[in-house]
Amino acid sequence: MRMLGASPVRVLDDRYRDEVLAILDAAPVANVFVSSRVHAAGLDPGRLGAQMWGYTCEGRLTSLCYSGANLIPIAAGPDAVRAFAERARTQGRRCSSIVGPVDAVTGLWEMLGPYWGPPRAVRANQPVMATSTPPAVRPDPAVRRVRMEEFDIVYPACVAMFTEEVGVSPHSGDGGVLYRSRVAELIRAGRSFARIEDGRVVFKAEVGAVTPYACQVQGVWVHPDLRGLGLSVKGMAALVGEALRTIAPTVTLYVNDYNTRARATYHHVGFTDIDTFMSVLF
Repeated sequence: MRMLGASPVRVLDDRYRDEVLAILDAAPVANVFVSSRVHAAGLDPGRLGAQMWGYTCEGRLTSLCYSGANLIPIAAGPDAVRAFAERARTQGRRCSSIVGPVDAVTGLWEMLGPYWGPPRAVRANQPVMATSTPPAVRPDPAVRRVRMEEFDIVYPACVAMFTEEVGVSPHSGDGGVLYRSRVAELIRAGRSFARIEDGRVVFKAEVGAVTPYACQVQGVWVHPDLRGLGLSVKGMAALVGEALRTIAPTVTLYVNDYNTRARATYHHVGFTDIDTFMSVLF
């Protein structure tokens, strides 16, 4: 383990990649988003699209905080949370959300709220769910990987899902340039799944983050005219089965506690609750 300097928080670079991955991979489901970024891009801020802050205790790296579009504390106890909050407060808010394990995010928000508030929304209880078992539910055979030539069919459904879930349009700010690029990237990677009938998306979801140990599902959406018909259960069964076969050995997601219908769907497919996240949205 590399010895670090006296400062308790510093921006890490690729010299610390092994130490960072050891921390991330100690909790591969909870850390799948950040771990996927580091596995793919390393720690150089230009490639990562964020800074990785490291907190040291007795000269050794013990905790992390991903500081990009999201502020995400990792393996952060009270002392690390306090140090990360001070750095975040000093540099000013650059993120659109704080997200991560409920205790650490609660601590960050208590310290940052007086400077960064008010938030657009606080989602204080978001169950983290995972499965490593093929679903017992019969999958929807019509759910498949989206093809790039279907982008214009799928994209409006992605925008509708994002707006419904987050509360703002992904077109706000840059007109949707980054969001369109991300949707296209997932299609090209074979991580966008949908059932499309007569030019209309019936069900869709994406696998947004992938590591050797887990993958994270996002953007689950059923056409509003077809909700309540069981399409999400069969659609998720199809996605989970294919993801376990071809993408990663564990499939995970997190969901708002008040979304009882979605939680029931995921439990039906075989997901179990393993952790709790919290999100503060700006």
